[in-house]
Amino acid sequence: MPIRRSLAMKSVGLVNQLSQKLGRGQGTVAGGRVGLAIDPHLLGDLTANKCVVLVSGTNGKTTTTALIASGLRTHFSNVATNDTGSNMPAGHVAALVDEEEAQAVVLEVDENYVPRLLETSNPAVITLLNLSRDQLDRMSEVRMLAQRWRDALSRTGGIHVVANADDPLVVYAAFSASEVTWVAGGLVWKEDAAGCPQCSGHIVFGKNETWACDSCDLARPEPTWTMKGNLVHSPLGAVHLNVILPGSFNRSNSLMALAAVTATGAEITKAARAISSVESVAGRFQHRRRPGQDARLMLAKNPAGWAALLEVVEESATPVVVSINSRTADGADPSWLFDVDFSSLRNRVVIVTGDRWRDLSVRLHYGGVDHSREADPEMAITRAANASDGTVDFIGNYTAFQEVTRARS
Repeated sequence: MPIRRSLAMKSVGLVNQLSQKLGRGQGTVAGGRVGLAIDPHLLGDLTANKCVVLVSGTNGKTTTTALIASGLRTHFSNVATNDTGSNMPAGHVAALVDEEEAQAVVLEVDENYVPRLLETSNPAVITLLNLSRDQLDRMSEVRMLAQRWRDALSRTGGIHVVANADDPLVVYAAFSASEVTWVAGGLVWKEDAAGCPQCSGHIVFGKNETWACDSCDLARPEPTWTMKGNLVHSPLGAVHLNVILPGSFNRSNSLMALAAVTATGAEITKAARAISSVESVAGRFQHRRRPGQDARLMLAKNPAGWAALLEVVEESATPVVVSINSRTADGADPSWLFDVDFSSLRNRVVIVTGDRWRDLSVRLHYGGVDHSREADPEMAITRAANASDGTVDFIGNYTAFQEVTRARS
């Protein structure tokens, strides 16, 4: 092994351990930054001679990555993944530095880093889920991202793209690839896909998820992977996929994952069984219990994510605690709250909390949602539990979710 690579790999572990001991983080990023500074080619070296699957999109990355990893373990004896959610190159390096024996690698990738990972990690498969607004104060405009994906895919051959046929932005990006599997992945949030990325015309959505531009030839491709009920129809045949994770979006994530796993050569029935067994991912949808309390924790970061989770909580009358922070990982601009339809929270117990509870309270007021306010998230959950049989649905953005997850771990 070259001296530079050896030094870089040793530095990753040492710096991550130091970061944890000093309480400066979870030890999933700092070491990777140092390693890449010493050897800029480290990520490519760590993924060499492995079956690499990339996963990207605005929402569902972490869950779909975990589902793919579960499915791949039916085909490969050793699978490495960045299951901490650190989805930039430094996090990828930190996740892989001790996984030299892995035969397959599944990496969740931040949308902005897709071009770089396509060039450096030599992936066999990339799964493209969706594109919508996220952290308006610092993220690229979604049509710019779609164009960057498209340009990168056109430059990179030999990659099997598994793409959501229901998202016009993803379709536009994936059309430049040489090999594409189209999946009926659904699209809960259509507002960011109203403008055609190809000609700036208007995307017209029809029945059964069909869509087409009214000014050019961009239109929904015919998906070869579809799901009705629990039955998946694919070029490999029909198979049952009994998804445990709640919500239509997780059914879509599971279908996308199954298509990606089988693109590596995995057997579809075994992969479907493994994907169906996943009950929780990185704390999402876990029930964290205390005496007299049963809190189901959910994460939503942007309008599309909130729209999807509000569909889930709409199914019951369980009290809901909604928490919004605006720390570094969350983004500082909460104006997107006014893009979310909170009307499904009317006529039930709702408590707002988090650093930006005032902004959230104003939004719910104008949405006609009666609610109470509590600055302390833990006290908010306790109050909600006392107003019912103890069950509570908690929805928070990134740091709000992490804060409650740690407090109840």
